[in-house]
Amino acid sequence: MKRQNIQPASLSKRVVGGRVLYSHVVVVEGKKTIFVSGQLARGQSGDVVGPGDMRAQLRQVGENIKAALAAAGATLADIVKTNTYVTDIEEFFKHVDVRMEYFGALPTSTTVEVRRLAHPDLVVEVEAIAVVD
Repeated sequence: MKRQNIQPASLSKRVVGGRVLYSHVVVVEGKKTIFVSGQLARGQSGDVVGPGDMRAQLRQVGENIKAALAAAGATLADIVKTNTYVTDIEEFFKHVDVRMEYFGALPTSTTVEVRRLAHPDLVVEVEAIAVVD
């Protein structure tokens, strides 16, 4: 798979804590596209992990996406697009380091603050698209 991250000079880079958060454009020449549905901070038994805790939930969501990708023969490095839904965007930006742990390949990204997710204790949901050879 050939992957190229592009940051057009005419578009500003979103930097938080000295880290560029996402790529404006990702060009991929590959053979298999994998779509991962929105992942919530639920453990294998379905229980909410870290009720109301953005940091703990980002980690669980990252692990869930990692497991979903592995089942399809991909890794976190193969992600080219994420859509993130959070109940508190200011709290989300306090945990950029955790996001970078899982999505450091700088996929294209959209983050939206929403009023509520599927359960009152959930604060973040992420869906992903990955491409592999």
